[in-house]
Amino acid sequence: MTRKTWLRDGRDRAGQLAYANLVDLLSILQWNVQHDIHVYRMSSDLFPWMSEYQFEDLPNFPQLQHRLTQVGDYIKQHGLRISFHPGQFNVLASPTDDIVRRTVWELDQHSRIMDLMGLTADYNSAINIHIGGSYGDKVSALDRFCHNFEQLAPSTKSRLVVENDDKPTQYSVHDLYYLVYQKVGTPVTFDHFHHTLHTDNMSHMDAAHLAASTWGKYTPLQHYSDSRKIHEDASVNSRAHSDHLYSTIPSYGLTPDVELEVKQKDLALIQYRSRTFLEVVS
Repeated sequence: MTRKTWLRDGRDRAGQLAYANLVDLLSILQWNVQHDIHVYRMSSDLFPWMSEYQFEDLPNFPQLQHRLTQVGDYIKQHGLRISFHPGQFNVLASPTDDIVRRTVWELDQHSRIMDLMGLTADYNSAINIHIGGSYGDKVSALDRFCHNFEQLAPSTKSRLVVENDDKPTQYSVHDLYYLVYQKVGTPVTFDHFHHTLHTDNMSHMDAAHLAASTWGKYTPLQHYSDSRKIHEDASVNSRAHSDHLYSTIPSYGLTPDVELEVKQKDLALIQYRSRTFLEVVS
């Protein structure tokens, strides 16, 4: 929904699009179950321009609530694990009060969607974010993150998880474990590809196990992609994610849930399963 459309049609059109999105979301989840896919990341655009309104103020909220309940019931019935990954503009570590205020609102809106679905406020319905900028001082930035974390709604705090970055100027598994998890208890999502670009002198196995230890009774969540630069296009930035999967996802002795961050999404997963099946059979 473009800004022009939002300014012209406002909440009426936003509510209509949200309803259509929820109808499609249920279809997607049904397709996933049929294809034995039990982990799914929902789009943050499920409710267009949701930073601008309360859900209850949408004209068709009763119909939206019915659809949200329907989706939530299906998720619970089939034991699916769903998540959100809000965009990079959500920066709790920002030194700018207005950015923090808008971030708190946006993250709480994500959690509110899950609440309206009737999902338990825990890490089975995770809201995954990056810390964001370091502003020249990682320790101070992480202190701000932990301080501003307390402004979130209780259900948001019970779902929020953080992910390691792919730049040395940003945050490693080590940083997140000692300066976030040990302070506010927020679990760490281990991103395999990011760790290859910013190891912080930790092996993949050690980093994966350190991140997994933060999840307690919950199944750890991981992200996986291969390098687009190595496998598909040597001209792109080294941080670019691949379209398809070219490697076998390592377990490191763990049994996590893995979200694929490859561009071809479910197609890449189906191709990967076929390839690994053939490798096992042969």
